[in-house]
Amino acid sequence: MPSSLSRWRAVARLVLLAASCAIGGCSLFVPPPEVRGNRVDPDELSQLVPGTSTQADVASLLGSPTARGTFGDGSWYYITETTRPVIGGTQSVLHQQVVVLNFTPQGVLEGIHKIGEKDALAAPIVSRTTPSPGTSAGFFQQLLGNVGRVGPSMTPSEAPSGGAPTH
Repeated sequence: MPSSLSRWRAVARLVLLAASCAIGGCSLFVPPPEVRGNRVDPDELSQLVPGTSTQADVASLLGSPTARGTFGDGSWYYITETTRPVIGGTQSVLHQQVVVLNFTPQGVLEGIHKIGEKDALAAPIVSRTTPSPGTSAGFFQQLLGNVGRVGPSMTPSEAPSGGAPTH
C-alpha cells in the first residue's frame, strides 16, 4: 500500500509541475507593450525650472515636442501612450500622459502641466448617419434606372461622355 501512495504523490507532483509550466508559458504569447510618442523622463523633467529654462534648454534635454501650440509657439506637448495589441487588431491602452510646457513670448518656460488618463474627456460616438440627399434609390429605381437613357436616336453630342472613342 505505501508504494501506491508514493506513486500517486509522484504523479500528482508531476501533474502539478506540468500545469504550472503550462500556465507560466502562456505569458510567452502575450505581446510586449508598445510605447508611442515622446516619453518624458521624470528626472529630466525635474531639471527644468520655470522662469529660467528656455525653449533651447527644453529641446536639448527632452528633444523635440510631439506637437506645438496651434496659434503660436507658446505651448509644447509631449504625448506618450503605452499600448498592447489585443484580439481584432485593436490596441489596449495601458498608460497615457501628456506633458504641457508653456512658454512666454520671449521663449522662457512659464509652467509645466501633466495631463493623465483621469483628465481625459470621453468623446461620445453618435449612432446616427449623416443624411445625403439623392442617394436613396429604391429597388426598381436601381434595376431600371438607366433604361431609356441611351438609345439609337441619340446623336454623339447627346450621348453620355466618357469611355473610349467610337471612331
